[in-house]
Order: sequence, then structure tokens, then C-alpha cells
Amino acid sequence: MYELWKHKNILLLTRSINQSSWNGFYSRSEKPRMSKEGADDLVPEGDSYKPSAKKTVDEYAKLDAEDESLQKWKKSLGLLGGEALPVIPGDDRKVVILEMALLIDDAQPIVVDLTNEKTLKNLAKDHFKIKEKSVYRLRIKFKVQHEIVTGIKYLQAIKKAGITVDKVEDPLGSYPPSTKEKPFYEVTLPETEAPSGLLARGSYSAQSKFIDDDKVSYLTLNWGVEIVKNK
Repeated sequence: MYELWKHKNILLLTRSINQSSWNGFYSRSEKPRMSKEGADDLVPEGDSYKPSAKKTVDEYAKLDAEDESLQKWKKSLGLLGGEALPVIPGDDRKVVILEMALLIDDAQPIVVDLTNEKTLKNLAKDHFKIKEKSVYRLRIKFKVQHEIVTGIKYLQAIKKAGITVDKVEDPLGSYPPSTKEKPFYEVTLPETEAPSGLLARGSYSAQSKFIDDDKVSYLTLNWGVEIVKNK
């Protein structure tokens, strides 16, 4: 991962994937809880954190210009060169989520093109099928444009029968604009194990959101998963 630095809030958000026994959708789950009507399940923790003042790519590139080791580090992050990717006229987004892939052990990856409007509309009804006790991960592919973006996060809430059974907040990092040499970034989230048993099997609704330190939301997804019996 090409992180510019480790933010204070990102360090606080790191959680062990074995935090608790499975009470909901993820092994990282807290206890199931009923959501209040109209409540937003996708609110990041640590909202009191205030990000530092933003700098442009040029300003970061000029910081401590005499420090050779720091210059090498900046170069590795694409801050000291590289031709910027063309941006579609009128596209003001700083982060463009390109793809989400469900990586399941012993199975072909399920790849979803998040730039396709038809695909986005069908996500909620076309549930991903996962066998109980399967180990899987989510891989996110995205690009950054216009300026450096700090503290990108992936938020997720899982519900079954109206009850929120899991909430996840994973840091994706901080990135400079994508270049022709590095046109996109990929982050694979921690592996998790699907639940098992009669009560765990069935359909779940999921909502995911991608935000940054400034609470700018770049994409909200409504999708679903069905946990099926492992025959």
C-alpha cells in the first residue's frame, strides 16, 4: 500500500480480525444490535479527529528538499514526477472507486465493476453466495485525481431482518494522484470467515461507503450476501 503517512486516527482504527467470536456477518463483529429507524450505520469512529491543513502535491514535493532519504521516499510515492492520468472534464471527484472483488478461498474471484451504472443498480438484488465457514477478503481498486487525498476509509454495515449484525471500518490509506505509471491503487482488506449454522445461513443486506478525512463520501453501495450450506 502506498501510504503517505500513518494518521493518528488510522492507528486507532486498526482492529484484530479475531476481536470476538462471530455474532453477525464478520468474525470482526461486535454484538448484534437493532438499528434505530433513520439512523446512519456508516458513521466513522473517532469523529473528534481533525485533519491537518491540506497541501498540494507540489507543496509536499518541496518539503525538506535537502533530505535525500525523504526525497527517495517521496519519489517512491509518486510525489516527484510521473505524468498525471487524464481526468474526464467536469469530474470533480478526488477518489474514483473502480472495482470491488470478493476473494474466496478455493473459488474464482467475484469482480464487480463499480463504474458501470447497471451493475450498481443490480447489486442489491444480486446477492453474492458464500458457503458457511468460507474464508474470504474484499479487494478494493480505485484511483485518485486532482490532489492528494488523506485518510480514505471503507465503512460497512451488515443487516439481517433489520438488525445490524456487524459494522466494519477499515483504513485504506492516503494517496497522491494516480499517474500513467501507476494508474490505480489496490487494497485488500483483512480476511474474515463466514458464519455457520442454521441461524447464520440466509440473506443479509449490506451497505458500504468510501470516505476520507474530510468526511467526503465518494461512493455508497447497497448490496447483499447469502450464506449457504457447505455441502
